[in-house]
Amino acid sequence: MNKDKNMRIEKDSMGTMRVPIDALYGPQTQRAVENFPISNISFTADFISAIVIIKRSASIVNKKLCLLDSIKSKSIVSACDEILNGNYNEHFPVDIFQTGSGTSTNMNVNEVVSKLANTHFLKDKKNVIHPNDHVNMGQSSNDTIPTAINLSVSILIKNKLIPSLNNLIESIRKKEKEFDKIIKLGRTHLQDATPIKLSQEFSGYRELLLKSKKRFEKINQNLSRLPQGGTAVGTGINTHPDFGKLVAYEISKYTEINFIESPNHFEAQSAQDCSVEVSGVLKALAVSLSKIANDIRWLGSGPRSGLGELNLPSVQPGSSIMPGKVNPVICESVLQSSAQVIANDLAVTLGGLGSILELNLMLPLIAHNLLYSINILSNSMTVFKEKLMDHISANKENCENYIEGSLAMCTSLAPIIGYDAAAEIAYEAFKSGKTIREIALEQNILEEEELEKVLDPNNMIHPK
Repeated sequence: MNKDKNMRIEKDSMGTMRVPIDALYGPQTQRAVENFPISNISFTADFISAIVIIKRSASIVNKKLCLLDSIKSKSIVSACDEILNGNYNEHFPVDIFQTGSGTSTNMNVNEVVSKLANTHFLKDKKNVIHPNDHVNMGQSSNDTIPTAINLSVSILIKNKLIPSLNNLIESIRKKEKEFDKIIKLGRTHLQDATPIKLSQEFSGYRELLLKSKKRFEKINQNLSRLPQGGTAVGTGINTHPDFGKLVAYEISKYTEINFIESPNHFEAQSAQDCSVEVSGVLKALAVSLSKIANDIRWLGSGPRSGLGELNLPSVQPGSSIMPGKVNPVICESVLQSSAQVIANDLAVTLGGLGSILELNLMLPLIAHNLLYSINILSNSMTVFKEKLMDHISANKENCENYIEGSLAMCTSLAPIIGYDAAAEIAYEAFKSGKTIREIALEQNILEEEELEKVLDPNNMIHPK
Protein backbone atom coordinates (compact mmCIF):
# COMPACT_ATOMS: atom_id res chain seq x y z
CA MET A 1 0.00 0.00 0.00
CA ASN A 2 1.32 3.46 -0.89
CA LYS A 3 1.83 5.44 2.32
CA ASP A 4 3.53 8.44 0.71
CA LYS A 5 0.88 10.92 -0.37
CA ASN A 6 3.38 12.57 -2.72
CA MET A 7 3.76 9.38 -4.76
CA ARG A 8 1.44 7.13 -6.74
CA ILE A 9 1.82 3.49 -7.71
CA GLU A 10 2.00 2.65 -11.44
CA LYS A 11 2.65 -0.61 -13.23
CA ASP A 12 4.57 -1.52 -16.37
CA SER A 13 5.87 -4.79 -17.87
CA MET A 14 8.53 -5.07 -15.15
CA GLY A 15 6.22 -4.50 -12.21
CA THR A 16 5.16 -1.58 -10.03
CA MET A 17 6.90 1.76 -9.52
CA ARG A 18 6.39 4.72 -7.23
CA VAL A 19 5.96 7.83 -9.39
CA PRO A 20 5.60 11.46 -8.19
CA ILE A 21 1.92 12.23 -7.78
CA ASP A 22 1.96 15.27 -10.09
CA ALA A 23 4.19 13.79 -12.79
CA LEU A 24 2.67 13.28 -16.23
CA TYR A 25 5.20 10.55 -16.94
CA GLY A 26 4.89 6.97 -15.83
CA PRO A 27 6.91 4.02 -14.51
CA GLN A 28 9.37 3.65 -17.39
CA THR A 29 10.43 7.27 -17.06
CA GLN A 30 10.74 6.90 -13.30
CA ARG A 31 12.98 3.86 -13.74
CA ALA A 32 15.24 5.93 -16.01
CA VAL A 33 15.32 8.80 -13.51
CA GLU A 34 16.48 6.40 -10.81
CA ASN A 35 18.88 4.49 -13.07
CA PHE A 36 20.72 7.49 -14.49
CA PRO A 37 21.50 10.13 -11.83
CA ILE A 38 24.57 11.12 -13.84
CA SER A 39 24.79 14.76 -14.92
CA ASN A 40 21.56 16.44 -13.86
CA ILE A 41 21.33 17.56 -17.50
CA SER A 42 18.14 16.73 -19.36
CA PHE A 43 17.35 17.21 -23.02
CA THR A 44 16.40 20.74 -24.00
CA ALA A 45 12.95 21.58 -25.35
CA ASP A 46 14.44 21.59 -28.86
CA PHE A 47 14.99 17.84 -28.82
CA ILE A 48 11.84 16.93 -26.87
CA SER A 49 9.78 18.99 -29.30
CA ALA A 50 11.25 17.08 -32.23
CA ILE A 51 10.14 13.78 -30.70
CA VAL A 52 6.71 15.23 -29.98
CA ILE A 53 6.40 16.35 -33.62
CA ILE A 54 7.16 12.76 -34.64
CA LYS A 55 4.44 11.43 -32.29
CA ARG A 56 1.98 13.99 -33.62
CA SER A 57 2.76 13.10 -37.23
CA ALA A 58 2.67 9.36 -36.53
CA SER A 59 -0.77 9.69 -34.97
CA ILE A 60 -2.13 11.47 -38.04
CA VAL A 61 -0.56 8.90 -40.37
CA ASN A 62 -1.80 5.91 -38.38
CA LYS A 63 -5.31 7.33 -38.58
CA LYS A 64 -5.00 7.71 -42.36
CA LEU A 65 -3.80 4.11 -42.57
CA CYS A 66 -6.87 3.02 -40.54
CA LEU A 67 -4.63 1.71 -37.74
CA LEU A 68 -5.71 4.22 -35.11
CA ASP A 69 -9.24 5.45 -34.51
CA SER A 70 -10.01 9.12 -34.99
CA ILE A 71 -10.77 9.75 -31.29
CA LYS A 72 -7.38 8.47 -30.14
CA SER A 73 -5.59 10.22 -32.97
CA LYS A 74 -7.22 13.55 -32.24
CA SER A 75 -6.48 13.25 -28.51
CA ILE A 76 -2.82 12.43 -29.18
CA VAL A 77 -2.49 15.38 -31.57
CA SER A 78 -4.09 17.72 -29.02
CA ALA A 79 -1.73 16.50 -26.29
CA CYS A 80 1.27 16.97 -28.57
CA ASP A 81 0.17 20.50 -29.43
CA GLU A 82 -0.07 21.33 -25.74
CA ILE A 83 3.50 20.11 -25.17
CA LEU A 84 4.75 21.98 -28.24
CA ASN A 85 3.32 25.16 -26.72
CA GLY A 86 5.97 24.75 -24.00
CA ASN A 87 3.63 24.11 -21.10
CA TYR A 88 5.06 20.85 -19.78
CA ASN A 89 8.84 21.03 -20.04
CA GLU A 90 9.36 19.96 -16.43
CA HIS A 91 7.92 16.51 -17.18
CA PHE A 92 10.95 15.41 -19.23
CA PRO A 93 13.60 14.80 -16.54
CA VAL A 94 15.63 11.91 -17.98
CA ASP A 95 19.40 12.46 -17.93
CA ILE A 96 21.16 12.66 -21.29
CA PHE A 97 23.60 9.95 -20.19
CA GLN A 98 21.16 7.07 -20.43
CA THR A 99 20.52 4.10 -22.68
CA GLY A 100 22.49 4.60 -25.88
CA SER A 101 19.43 4.31 -28.11
CA GLY A 102 17.58 7.06 -26.25
CA THR A 103 14.76 4.63 -25.40
CA SER A 104 14.27 6.23 -21.99
CA THR A 105 13.53 9.62 -23.52
CA ASN A 106 11.33 8.13 -26.22
CA MET A 107 9.27 6.38 -23.56
CA ASN A 108 9.25 9.53 -21.44
CA VAL A 109 7.55 11.33 -24.33
CA ASN A 110 5.19 8.40 -24.97
CA GLU A 111 4.10 8.38 -21.34
CA VAL A 112 3.59 12.14 -21.07
CA VAL A 113 1.62 12.30 -24.33
CA SER A 114 -0.62 9.39 -23.34
CA LYS A 115 -1.19 10.72 -19.82
CA LEU A 116 -2.00 14.18 -21.09
CA ALA A 117 -4.28 12.81 -23.80
CA ASN A 118 -6.13 10.55 -21.36
CA THR A 119 -6.64 13.17 -18.66
CA HIS A 120 -7.23 16.31 -20.73
CA PHE A 121 -8.60 15.36 -24.13
CA LEU A 122 -10.12 11.88 -24.12
CA LYS A 123 -13.79 12.07 -23.17
CA ASP A 124 -14.39 8.34 -23.32
CA LYS A 125 -12.43 7.10 -20.31
CA LYS A 126 -12.87 3.48 -21.37
CA ASN A 127 -11.03 4.14 -24.63
CA VAL A 128 -7.61 4.52 -22.96
CA ILE A 129 -4.53 5.61 -24.92
CA HIS A 130 -1.51 3.41 -24.21
CA PRO A 131 2.02 4.89 -24.45
CA ASN A 132 3.38 1.92 -26.44
CA ASP A 133 0.35 0.61 -28.31
CA HIS A 134 -0.96 3.96 -29.51
CA VAL A 135 1.51 6.86 -29.06
CA ASN A 136 4.45 4.69 -30.17
CA MET A 137 2.47 2.83 -32.87
CA GLY A 138 4.59 1.91 -35.87
CA GLN A 139 7.74 3.27 -34.22
CA SER A 140 10.82 2.13 -32.38
CA SER A 141 13.25 4.22 -30.34
CA ASN A 142 15.80 2.99 -32.87
CA ASP A 143 14.27 4.99 -35.71
CA THR A 144 12.53 7.70 -33.67
CA ILE A 145 15.59 9.07 -31.87
CA PRO A 146 17.78 9.27 -35.01
CA THR A 147 14.86 10.98 -36.76
CA ALA A 148 14.55 13.41 -33.86
CA ILE A 149 18.25 14.26 -34.20
CA ASN A 150 17.87 15.17 -37.88
CA LEU A 151 14.62 16.99 -37.21
CA SER A 152 15.76 19.05 -34.21
CA VAL A 153 19.06 19.96 -35.84
CA SER A 154 17.32 21.03 -39.06
CA ILE A 155 14.77 23.17 -37.21
CA LEU A 156 17.37 24.86 -35.03
CA ILE A 157 19.71 25.57 -37.95
CA LYS A 158 16.88 27.05 -40.00
CA ASN A 159 15.14 29.05 -37.28
CA LYS A 160 18.05 30.14 -35.10
CA LEU A 161 21.53 29.62 -36.50
CA ILE A 162 21.03 30.85 -40.06
CA PRO A 163 19.19 34.05 -38.98
CA SER A 164 21.98 34.81 -36.48
CA LEU A 165 24.59 34.12 -39.15
CA ASN A 166 22.81 36.31 -41.71
CA ASN A 167 22.54 39.19 -39.24
CA LEU A 168 26.24 39.04 -38.43
CA ILE A 169 27.16 38.89 -42.12
CA GLU A 170 25.03 41.97 -42.79
CA SER A 171 26.61 43.83 -39.87
CA ILE A 172 30.08 43.12 -41.25
CA ARG A 173 28.95 44.21 -44.71
CA LYS A 174 27.92 47.60 -43.29
CA LYS A 175 31.32 47.96 -41.63
CA GLU A 176 33.00 47.26 -44.97
CA LYS A 177 31.23 50.26 -46.46
CA GLU A 178 32.00 52.40 -43.42
CA PHE A 179 35.71 51.49 -43.51
CA ASP A 180 36.21 51.66 -47.27
CA LYS A 181 38.36 54.83 -47.22
CA ILE A 182 40.58 53.76 -44.34
CA ILE A 183 44.00 52.29 -45.17
CA LYS A 184 45.96 50.52 -42.47
CA LEU A 185 48.95 48.30 -42.05
CA GLY A 186 48.55 44.64 -42.86
CA ARG A 187 50.23 42.14 -40.56
CA THR A 188 51.54 38.62 -41.04
CA HIS A 189 53.25 36.60 -38.27
CA LEU A 190 52.20 39.53 -36.00
CA GLN A 191 54.79 41.60 -37.88
CA ASP A 192 54.37 44.59 -40.18
CA ALA A 193 53.27 43.76 -43.72
CA THR A 194 52.10 45.84 -46.69
CA PRO A 195 49.08 48.18 -46.44
CA ILE A 196 45.51 46.97 -46.67
CA LYS A 197 42.16 48.71 -46.53
CA LEU A 198 40.25 48.10 -43.33
CA SER A 199 37.27 47.22 -45.51
CA GLN A 200 39.35 44.54 -47.26
CA GLU A 201 40.21 43.02 -43.91
CA PHE A 202 36.54 42.94 -42.94
CA SER A 203 35.56 41.51 -46.32
CA GLY A 204 37.63 38.46 -45.40
CA TYR A 205 35.56 38.02 -42.25
CA ARG A 206 32.35 38.24 -44.26
CA GLU A 207 33.56 35.67 -46.78
CA LEU A 208 34.45 33.23 -44.00
CA LEU A 209 30.87 33.37 -42.75
CA LEU A 210 29.38 33.14 -46.24
CA LYS A 211 31.34 29.93 -46.80
CA SER A 212 29.95 28.52 -43.56
CA LYS A 213 26.45 29.43 -44.66
CA LYS A 214 26.94 27.52 -47.92
CA ARG A 215 28.17 24.48 -46.00
CA PHE A 216 24.96 24.46 -43.96
CA GLU A 217 22.92 24.63 -47.15
CA LYS A 218 24.75 21.60 -48.53
CA ILE A 219 24.21 19.40 -45.47
CA ASN A 220 20.43 19.84 -45.74
CA GLN A 221 20.36 17.10 -48.36
CA ASN A 222 21.59 14.50 -45.88
CA LEU A 223 19.69 15.91 -42.89
CA SER A 224 16.43 15.68 -44.83
CA ARG A 225 16.60 11.85 -45.02
CA LEU A 226 14.62 10.57 -42.03
CA PRO A 227 15.13 7.09 -40.54
CA GLN A 228 11.48 6.87 -39.44
CA GLY A 229 9.86 3.72 -40.79
CA GLY A 230 12.77 1.37 -40.18
CA THR A 231 11.60 0.47 -36.64
CA ALA A 232 13.91 -1.88 -34.72
CA VAL A 233 16.71 -2.78 -37.15
CA GLY A 234 15.79 -1.08 -40.42
CA THR A 235 13.46 -3.75 -41.78
CA GLY A 236 10.27 -1.88 -40.86
CA ILE A 237 8.84 -4.71 -38.77
CA ASN A 238 5.48 -3.87 -37.10
CA THR A 239 4.81 -0.80 -39.24
CA HIS A 240 2.91 -0.10 -42.43
CA PRO A 241 5.01 -0.02 -45.65
CA ASP A 242 3.92 3.57 -46.32
CA PHE A 243 4.42 4.76 -42.75
CA GLY A 244 7.91 6.27 -43.20
CA LYS A 245 7.00 8.14 -46.37
CA LEU A 246 3.79 9.53 -44.91
CA VAL A 247 5.39 10.56 -41.62
CA ALA A 248 8.10 12.43 -43.52
CA TYR A 249 5.34 14.24 -45.41
CA GLU A 250 3.47 15.17 -42.22
CA ILE A 251 6.66 16.37 -40.53
CA SER A 252 7.48 18.46 -43.60
CA LYS A 253 4.02 20.02 -43.56
CA TYR A 254 4.24 20.87 -39.86
CA THR A 255 7.80 22.26 -39.88
CA GLU A 256 7.78 23.79 -43.36
CA ILE A 257 11.10 22.02 -43.98
CA ASN A 258 11.34 19.38 -46.70
CA PHE A 259 12.00 15.87 -45.38
CA ILE A 260 11.90 12.48 -47.08
CA GLU A 261 12.00 8.89 -45.91
CA SER A 262 15.56 7.60 -45.94
CA PRO A 263 16.21 5.48 -49.05
CA ASN A 264 18.19 3.05 -46.88
CA HIS A 265 17.01 2.47 -43.32
CA PHE A 266 19.92 0.18 -42.52
CA GLU A 267 22.40 3.01 -43.08
CA ALA A 268 20.16 5.59 -41.43
CA GLN A 269 19.86 3.62 -38.17
CA SER A 270 23.19 1.83 -37.94
CA ALA A 271 25.41 4.91 -38.35
CA GLN A 272 25.52 8.62 -37.57
CA ASP A 273 27.79 9.98 -40.29
CA CYS A 274 25.33 12.80 -41.03
CA SER A 275 25.61 14.01 -37.42
CA VAL A 276 29.39 13.85 -37.66
CA GLU A 277 29.19 15.90 -40.85
CA VAL A 278 26.95 18.52 -39.24
CA SER A 279 29.28 18.74 -36.26
CA GLY A 280 32.21 19.30 -38.59
CA VAL A 281 30.42 22.21 -40.25
CA LEU A 282 29.63 23.66 -36.83
CA LYS A 283 33.29 23.30 -35.88
CA ALA A 284 34.35 25.10 -39.06
CA LEU A 285 32.04 27.99 -38.20
CA ALA A 286 33.42 28.06 -34.65
CA VAL A 287 36.98 28.29 -35.99
CA SER A 288 35.96 31.16 -38.30
CA LEU A 289 34.23 33.05 -35.49
CA SER A 290 37.24 32.52 -33.27
CA LYS A 291 39.51 34.01 -35.94
CA ILE A 292 37.27 37.06 -36.36
CA ALA A 293 36.90 37.65 -32.63
CA ASN A 294 40.62 37.22 -32.05
CA ASP A 295 41.53 39.63 -34.86
CA ILE A 296 39.18 42.29 -33.54
CA ARG A 297 40.57 41.80 -30.04
CA TRP A 298 44.10 42.39 -31.36
CA LEU A 299 43.10 45.36 -33.52
CA GLY A 300 41.35 46.96 -30.57
CA SER A 301 44.17 46.31 -28.10
CA GLY A 302 45.37 49.22 -26.02
CA PRO A 303 43.90 51.74 -25.77
CA ARG A 304 47.33 53.43 -25.57
CA SER A 305 49.96 50.71 -25.73
CA GLY A 306 48.40 48.28 -28.20
CA LEU A 307 47.48 48.41 -31.87
CA GLY A 308 44.44 50.57 -31.25
CA GLU A 309 43.24 50.57 -34.85
CA LEU A 310 39.67 49.75 -33.80
CA ASN A 311 37.61 51.33 -31.05
CA LEU A 312 35.60 48.61 -29.30
CA PRO A 313 32.41 49.47 -27.42
CA SER A 314 32.62 49.50 -23.64
CA VAL A 315 30.04 47.11 -22.23
CA GLN A 316 31.21 46.57 -18.63
CA PRO A 317 34.06 47.37 -16.22
CA GLY A 318 37.05 45.16 -16.97
CA SER A 319 38.79 44.89 -13.64
CA SER A 320 37.93 44.60 -9.98
CA ILE A 321 41.23 46.30 -9.01
CA MET A 322 42.17 48.61 -11.93
CA PRO A 323 39.67 51.49 -12.22
CA GLY A 324 38.72 52.49 -15.74
CA LYS A 325 39.99 49.32 -17.37
CA VAL A 326 37.73 47.97 -20.12
CA ASN A 327 38.30 44.55 -21.68
CA PRO A 328 37.15 42.95 -24.98
CA VAL A 329 34.75 40.70 -23.10
CA ILE A 330 32.41 40.06 -26.05
CA CYS A 331 35.33 38.73 -28.08
CA GLU A 332 36.38 36.56 -25.15
CA SER A 333 32.86 35.15 -24.85
CA VAL A 334 32.88 34.21 -28.54
CA LEU A 335 36.31 32.60 -28.19
CA GLN A 336 35.11 30.46 -25.29
CA SER A 337 31.91 29.34 -26.97
CA SER A 338 33.89 28.52 -30.12
CA ALA A 339 36.28 26.41 -28.06
CA GLN A 340 33.32 24.57 -26.54
CA VAL A 341 31.89 23.81 -29.98
CA ILE A 342 35.25 22.41 -31.07
CA ALA A 343 35.26 20.21 -27.96
CA ASN A 344 31.67 19.15 -28.65
CA ASP A 345 32.76 18.07 -32.13
CA LEU A 346 35.11 15.54 -30.58
CA ALA A 347 32.26 14.18 -28.46
CA VAL A 348 30.06 13.83 -31.56
CA THR A 349 32.89 12.16 -33.47
CA LEU A 350 33.38 9.67 -30.65
CA GLY A 351 29.61 9.24 -30.62
CA GLY A 352 29.80 8.32 -34.28
CA LEU A 353 32.19 5.53 -33.31
CA GLY A 354 29.32 4.10 -31.27
CA SER A 355 27.75 2.75 -34.46
CA ILE A 356 27.78 -1.02 -33.97
CA LEU A 357 25.94 -3.48 -36.21
CA GLU A 358 22.34 -2.27 -36.65
CA LEU A 359 22.32 0.67 -34.24
CA ASN A 360 24.35 3.58 -32.95
CA LEU A 361 24.53 3.40 -29.16
CA MET A 362 25.52 6.99 -28.35
CA LEU A 363 22.50 8.81 -29.76
CA PRO A 364 21.71 10.94 -26.68
CA LEU A 365 25.33 12.13 -26.49
CA ILE A 366 25.28 13.07 -30.17
CA ALA A 367 21.92 14.85 -29.95
CA HIS A 368 22.87 16.84 -26.85
CA ASN A 369 26.21 18.06 -28.21
CA LEU A 370 24.87 19.00 -31.64
CA LEU A 371 22.03 21.06 -30.20
CA TYR A 372 24.32 22.56 -27.55
CA SER A 373 26.73 23.68 -30.28
CA ILE A 374 24.01 25.16 -32.48
CA ASN A 375 22.51 27.08 -29.57
CA ILE A 376 25.72 28.60 -28.22
CA LEU A 377 27.01 29.49 -31.70
CA SER A 378 23.69 31.15 -32.56
CA ASN A 379 23.61 33.08 -29.29
CA SER A 380 27.26 34.07 -29.60
CA MET A 381 26.76 35.44 -33.10
CA THR A 382 23.76 37.46 -31.93
CA VAL A 383 25.70 38.93 -29.01
CA PHE A 384 28.77 39.53 -31.19
CA LYS A 385 26.65 41.43 -33.70
CA GLU A 386 24.52 43.44 -31.27
CA LYS A 387 27.05 44.19 -28.52
CA LEU A 388 30.21 44.64 -30.59
CA MET A 389 30.15 44.54 -34.40
CA ASP A 390 27.38 47.11 -34.81
CA HIS A 391 29.29 49.60 -32.62
CA ILE A 392 32.90 49.18 -33.75
CA SER A 393 34.60 52.29 -35.12
CA ALA A 394 37.99 52.86 -36.70
CA ASN A 395 40.85 54.88 -35.21
CA LYS A 396 41.85 56.46 -38.51
CA GLU A 397 44.84 58.32 -37.05
CA ASN A 398 46.44 55.17 -35.68
CA CYS A 399 45.76 53.28 -38.90
CA GLU A 400 47.54 55.90 -41.00
CA ASN A 401 50.43 56.56 -38.60
CA TYR A 402 51.54 52.93 -38.53
CA ILE A 403 51.85 52.77 -42.32
CA GLU A 404 54.51 55.43 -42.80
CA GLY A 405 56.80 53.95 -40.18
CA SER A 406 56.55 50.39 -41.44
CA LEU A 407 59.62 48.71 -42.90
CA ALA A 408 57.29 46.70 -45.16
CA MET A 409 56.88 49.86 -47.26
CA CYS A 410 60.05 48.81 -49.06
CA THR A 411 58.07 45.99 -50.74
CA SER A 412 56.85 48.29 -53.51
CA LEU A 413 60.47 49.23 -54.28
CA ALA A 414 61.53 45.65 -54.93
CA PRO A 415 60.16 45.38 -58.50
CA ILE A 416 62.05 48.59 -59.38
CA ILE A 417 65.44 48.29 -57.62
CA GLY A 418 65.45 44.55 -56.79
CA TYR A 419 64.80 42.55 -53.65
CA ASP A 420 68.32 42.83 -52.19
CA ALA A 421 68.58 46.59 -52.65
CA ALA A 422 65.14 47.08 -51.12
CA ALA A 423 66.15 44.88 -48.18
CA GLU A 424 69.23 47.02 -47.55
CA ILE A 425 67.03 50.10 -47.36
CA ALA A 426 64.82 48.31 -44.82
CA TYR A 427 67.81 47.32 -42.68
CA GLU A 428 69.16 50.87 -42.79
CA ALA A 429 65.78 52.33 -41.85
CA PHE A 430 65.55 49.93 -38.91
CA LYS A 431 69.05 50.76 -37.63
CA SER A 432 68.64 54.51 -38.01
CA GLY A 433 65.07 54.79 -36.83
CA LYS A 434 64.11 56.54 -40.05
CA THR A 435 61.33 55.69 -42.49
CA ILE A 436 61.73 53.87 -45.79
CA ARG A 437 60.82 57.11 -47.56
CA GLU A 438 63.53 59.05 -45.75
CA ILE A 439 66.27 56.53 -46.55
CA ALA A 440 65.18 56.25 -50.19
CA LEU A 441 65.33 60.03 -50.56
CA GLU A 442 68.75 60.22 -48.91
CA GLN A 443 70.12 57.57 -51.27
CA ASN A 444 68.46 59.11 -54.34
CA ILE A 445 66.92 55.77 -55.28
CA LEU A 446 64.23 57.48 -57.36
CA GLU A 447 63.15 60.98 -58.22
CA GLU A 448 61.05 62.40 -55.42
CA GLU A 449 57.91 62.61 -57.54
CA GLU A 450 58.27 58.98 -58.66
CA LEU A 451 59.06 57.86 -55.11
CA GLU A 452 55.86 59.50 -53.87
CA LYS A 453 53.85 57.41 -56.32
CA VAL A 454 55.68 54.18 -55.50
CA LEU A 455 55.31 54.67 -51.74
CA ASP A 456 51.70 55.87 -51.87
CA PRO A 457 49.70 53.35 -49.78
CA ASN A 458 46.75 53.75 -52.15
CA ASN A 459 48.85 52.13 -54.87
CA MET A 460 49.65 49.13 -52.67
CA ILE A 461 46.18 47.78 -51.99
CA HIS A 462 45.46 46.31 -55.43
CA PRO A 463 47.42 44.22 -57.95
CA LYS A 464 49.89 46.35 -59.89
